[in-house]
Amino acid sequence: MRITEAEVIVCSPGRNFVTLKITTDDGVSGIGDATLNGRELAVAGYLTEHIVPLLIGRDAAAIEDTWQYLYHGAYWRRGPVTMSALSAVDMALWDIKGKALGVPVHQLLGGPSREAVLVYGHANGADIEETVAAVGRYLAMGYRAVRAQTGVPGLRGVYGVGRGELYYEPAEKGLPSEERWSTEKYLNVVPELFRVLRETYGHDVHLLHDGHHRMTPIQAAWLGQRLEDSRLFWLEDATPAEHQQSFRQLRSHTTTPLAVGEIFNSVHDCSTLIAEQLIDYIRTPPARAGGITGVRKIAGFAEVYGVRTGFHGATDLSPVAMAAALQVDLAIPNFGIQEYMRHTAETDAVFPHEYTFAEGFLHPGTAAGLGVEIDEEAAARYPYERAYLPVNRLEDGTVHPW
Repeated sequence: MRITEAEVIVCSPGRNFVTLKITTDDGVSGIGDATLNGRELAVAGYLTEHIVPLLIGRDAAAIEDTWQYLYHGAYWRRGPVTMSALSAVDMALWDIKGKALGVPVHQLLGGPSREAVLVYGHANGADIEETVAAVGRYLAMGYRAVRAQTGVPGLRGVYGVGRGELYYEPAEKGLPSEERWSTEKYLNVVPELFRVLRETYGHDVHLLHDGHHRMTPIQAAWLGQRLEDSRLFWLEDATPAEHQQSFRQLRSHTTTPLAVGEIFNSVHDCSTLIAEQLIDYIRTPPARAGGITGVRKIAGFAEVYGVRTGFHGATDLSPVAMAAALQVDLAIPNFGIQEYMRHTAETDAVFPHEYTFAEGFLHPGTAAGLGVEIDEEAAARYPYERAYLPVNRLEDGTVHPW
């Protein structure tokens, strides 16, 4: 089963996606997600110019060898562009293997460890009242876990407060906008948000919150302490994740569970966090870690230390990436929760998929491979449009992590 063709497809059904389609000499094809928000064409070019020529003629069934060849065989490795490209190759090869054998990918990973995958949705509002109401709407839809983000008085365009109830998408067409931020003002609001949420909905619902790398370790520790009575499922990205040692200080000051890692792209980025049990959930998804093969290495390492997964699953990744994540989620023993942001109808039409939502859970389905396809005719109707995430500045104009 030799690779005869590899095609990079860029489309924008509401937002930009990069998809790699690999075809073998016996006519089996598989797809992988290579989307990197705001840097899509960098990955598309990397695939087209540097990776695709290396794939032609290779054995499509030799997934691990291909992974090692593209990772260790290159002197320049890791980084978001390289690993997003490798992720797409790996997903597509697992998709091909599943289709060739007539089974969903999770069966190739040892079979299911659970019946379905717990997911969380995103509730946001311009203020606490709006956010509390948004959480209620998610609960009414059957969600058992909800991430809650609120606007901050005196700040405009706060991260996590989207333009739609279900389809939050921060990337904007054209050049990036600039937003203002004050961590001090933010810290005045968040504890009250979760106090009201628990008062309104009780403790039977899982509540999550994303700090988006915007706090110093001591600020994050302060917030973690204030949120302990609200019993969050997790506090995500409380402080910049590049500084793994910062989590020692954070961990020593709060019992609020911690999650991090959506911007990581290898096990080396989180080895200290996991080995010292400084976090409870690792969020690096298959689309960033080198595909299913890469994320299994992280999940296996995390299992040894009692750290569970909580893969990134926002709309900056296509349904292909969601399908790949769900296959892993269903199989691994140390699964925790899966982020689930619903795509638009246009995106779902371009990427028809088997996974389904019911009563707070997703299931990848029983279709062979990943359980997702790409409608190339539909994709062609949505050409690429340049889009960027906003740039974040403090109130004095200093650039700050977004």
